[in-house]
Amino acid sequence: MNHDGAGSGLPLLETRLRWELEALDLPAKAWVPPTAAHDGQPVHDVIVVGAGMLGMCATAALRLKGISSVICLDRAAEGQEGPWVTFARMETLRTPKTAIGPALGIPALTFRAWYEACHGAPAWNRLERIPCRAWMDYLRWYRRVLDLPVRNNAQVTAIEPLDNAMVRVRVKNDEAPLIARRVVLAMGIDALGKPFIPPIMAGIDPALYAHSADIFDPTALRGLRVGVVGGGSSAMDNAAAALESGAASVDMFVRRPQLPSIDRFGGINSAGLAMGYVNLPDDAKWELMRVGLAQPVPPPRHSTLRVSRHGNATLRLSCPVGHVRQVGRTLLLTTPQGEITVDFLIFATGFACDPASRPELASIAGLIRYWGDRYAPEPGHESPALEAAPDLAPDFSFYARNPADQTRLSHIYDFSFDAVMSHGKLTSGVPAMNEAALRLVRGIATSLLVEDREKHIGAFHDYDTPELRGDEWPEAQIRR
Repeated sequence: MNHDGAGSGLPLLETRLRWELEALDLPAKAWVPPTAAHDGQPVHDVIVVGAGMLGMCATAALRLKGISSVICLDRAAEGQEGPWVTFARMETLRTPKTAIGPALGIPALTFRAWYEACHGAPAWNRLERIPCRAWMDYLRWYRRVLDLPVRNNAQVTAIEPLDNAMVRVRVKNDEAPLIARRVVLAMGIDALGKPFIPPIMAGIDPALYAHSADIFDPTALRGLRVGVVGGGSSAMDNAAAALESGAASVDMFVRRPQLPSIDRFGGINSAGLAMGYVNLPDDAKWELMRVGLAQPVPPPRHSTLRVSRHGNATLRLSCPVGHVRQVGRTLLLTTPQGEITVDFLIFATGFACDPASRPELASIAGLIRYWGDRYAPEPGHESPALEAAPDLAPDFSFYARNPADQTRLSHIYDFSFDAVMSHGKLTSGVPAMNEAALRLVRGIATSLLVEDREKHIGAFHDYDTPELRGDEWPEAQIRR
C-alpha cells in the first residue's frame, strides 16, 4: 500500500478491513436468545463500563463473537476517554510500537495498519515510539470503523446485582436504570479504588497539591517551585511536564536509594506467560507479584532524560517526605535532606484498591473475596497490597467471600488493572489486551450458553429446516 498524505490511505484500509472481517466470517451470527424485559426495561446481554482501550476492546470482541446486545458506557465526552489526552503526560507510549493492542487478531485493525494508512510505510519505519495523541486518534478510528455502541457522558452511579441473575446499572441523570445479564468493569487503573494520597496531606489545602492521575493544566505551574513524590514513570512524566511548562524548579522525592533499572517482567515476558499465568499455582503468582512490587518497573530511559536535561531539576534519593506543613500558599516538606519549600506538590504514588471508596460499587464491595481472605504467604513474604487485590475467577468474574453471594457476584467482571494479581499483566497496558479480551469473552459466552441451555436445547428440537427435499434421487433408482 502506498499512502502519501495524512489520512489518504484510510478508505483503502477500511476496505481491506471489511474484506478481512468477511474472510474471517465476522461478526459471528448473533446467537444469544433475547431476554424478556425487566420492570418494563429492555435487558442487555452485556454492559461494559468504561470506553477506554480495554473497554472498547472488550466491546468489540463481544460483538465479533456474536454477543450483539452490548452497550458501552463512559463518563467522559467523546474523544476524551482514558488518560491519553487528559492526564497522561508522557510524550509517547511506554510499550514498543509493534504491540498488537486491541486488534483482536485482525491485521487491518492494528495500530501499524492505521498509522501506515495515515502517514505511509516510511513514516512507520522512522517511528520509534507511539505518540500519545496518535494512539488516541487510532482509538477514535477503531471505535468509528467498528461502529461500537459507546454512550458518552454516562456516569455510572450504581452497579447492583439482583436476585434474578440480572444486574441493575444506574446512570446519572437517567430516569430509569439499565438492566444487563452481565456487567464488565473496564474503568481503568483505578477501577476498584482511587489515587493514593498519603495521610500526611490531611488538612492541607487541596489547591496546593494533586495526584498524577488528576486532570490539571501544567502551564499553571509556570514560575512555581514544584515537588514530585515518586520515581516511577508517571513521576518522570509529571516532572517533565512541569519543567517544560516553565516551572522555576522541580524536586523529585524518591524513598529508594536509587531508581530501579531492571524490568524483571520484561525478562520473562512471553505469549506463554500471557496465556498461562492464570493457571499458575498461588504461591508462584504471589512470588512474581511480590517481587514485582518490591522491585518495580523502572521509568523509561527517554522519560528520565526528558527530566534530567533540565538544569533546574533535582533528583533526591533516599528522601521520603515525612511531614508536610502549609505556610501561607507554600508547603514546607520535612525530609532526611532537610526542610524544603515548594509551591505545588504532585503525588505519583499509585492507586489503592478499595472498592468501598467507589460509590458505584457500594452494593458489591463487601461481597468481594480478596487474596488476603484465602491465601497465607510464607512468613516474611507478606504484602498488604497483594492481600487487597480481588480474587478473580478464570473468566475475570469476582469470587464472593460468602458462597451464598456467588451467583449474583459472578455476573460482574473485573476487566481492569486490579485483575493483574489473578490473571497476570493482561490488563495493565497495551501488549496483551488481545488475550485478555478473548479470555473475557470466552468466559461470558460460556456462562450465557450454560444459563440459556434450555432455550438452546429447545431450539435444537424445534429446528425443522430440511437439507434434503425428496427430489435428490430419481424414483427409478430407488429400491424400497
